[in-house]
Amino acid sequence: MDSEVFSRIRDYLADQLVNDFGADSLDVIDMITTLSDEFGVEIPDEDIENFHTVGDVVNYLEERI
Repeated sequence: MDSEVFSRIRDYLADQLVNDFGADSLDVIDMITTLSDEFGVEIPDEDIENFHTVGDVVNYLEERI
């Protein structure tokens, strides 16, 4: 999986979470909001519940952009 979406998400996650592995729900909301803004995709709360891996987020965004 070496798409532009994956690369951008990977870079964002590395910047945000590399020193903060104890991310809480507010961190996740902040991350999802930033990704939503970055890719111009609205991500409803009920869809976020299905994100278990970075790959889940990548696939979700790739299907919508």
